[in-house]
Amino acid sequence: MNIGIFTDTYYPQVSGVATSIKTLKEQLESQGHHVYIFTTTDPKVASDEYEKNIFRFTSIPFISFTDRRIAVRGLFRAYQVAKELQLDIVHTQTEFSMGWIGKFVAKNLKIPCIHTYHTMYEDYLHYVAKGKLLKPHHVKQMSRSFCYHMTGIIAPSERVLTTLEGYGVKSPITVIPTGVNLQKYRQPVKLDIRKKYQIKEQTPLLLTLSRLAYEKDIDRLISVMPQLCHLLPNVLLMIVGDGPAREDLEQQVAELNIQPNVLFTGEISNDQVADYYHAADLFVSTSVSESQGLTYIEALASGLKVVTTHSPYTDDLLSDKEFGMTFEKLDDLANILFEYLTTSQQSIETNKLNQKLSAISAADFGEKVIQFYHDCQAIYSKERETSHSGEIS
Repeated sequence: MNIGIFTDTYYPQVSGVATSIKTLKEQLESQGHHVYIFTTTDPKVASDEYEKNIFRFTSIPFISFTDRRIAVRGLFRAYQVAKELQLDIVHTQTEFSMGWIGKFVAKNLKIPCIHTYHTMYEDYLHYVAKGKLLKPHHVKQMSRSFCYHMTGIIAPSERVLTTLEGYGVKSPITVIPTGVNLQKYRQPVKLDIRKKYQIKEQTPLLLTLSRLAYEKDIDRLISVMPQLCHLLPNVLLMIVGDGPAREDLEQQVAELNIQPNVLFTGEISNDQVADYYHAADLFVSTSVSESQGLTYIEALASGLKVVTTHSPYTDDLLSDKEFGMTFEKLDDLANILFEYLTTSQQSIETNKLNQKLSAISAADFGEKVIQFYHDCQAIYSKERETSHSGEIS
């Protein structure tokens, strides 16, 4: 099968969406399919650089969200390329520029168009005119408009499914959590992270890893650190990643006078991520905007317990306290972290962890997406037959 993935976000950009697409591409190709990425130009990629099966289209930074890109041309070029590649299916991964180009291509090639709805946009409205211009009802209208006439839609979690149904989206929707390459997080450590940052082995090490954006709510985590430091004076919080909120977060740390207990690493190579998980004693996130949360799965795959915000998705993922737990009240977080860092040091039981992760492995993810492609092709063919018979009669 020849598959065209249309996305505004792809490597070398750092995001959960980029990781999801890369994982999907690798899994589809491992099953013998041909995958072609249609995406935006990127300042980190030279215009004359050759990238196999990747087609980049002229783009500009997206309003206040400047490390994300929007294509400004390429509609007919994309159609010509897709036609030459004889695409069998279009899979869009954005509701913006490249997504609309993907819909145009699918319509004109008369092939199914599938969409993955990654982002809970209501959590991102502050990026546009500080939330004064766009409101939740605009997100609803935008989402319904883009999802109209989709052959099928993939929701990474039940939360996304519920949201789309609430928006009134009528296209067939299936829940397929993004998979994780479990082997990547079970390989021997290549880089000794504690040695790199001169962290003693006995130092309790908390890890949070994400793009440092305001919607990740890392300020909530930092706000409980004084209380945790009182309970556990030598605790260290390692904040891995970079982004627009970093300066404000560093200022918050300074104002709380907890600089010795917080370490900002900046952006790291994707190849080193597993080593950071293995170096830590506990993974923590206070984000309330995750549609799925790949870092939680990556942490568990590394054998690292997770403490994060309560939601239907995280409650199900952390259904056993041996994996970690969720919290509802921020006031409870410091005591929960203290408990896990001091009394819950036993490793997660291997068989129990394997059972938990089997349904969210990259291989399982790829198989479910392929099956959905086949289902959508059948739906599309049936709709075309119905349409043609209606025209003839």
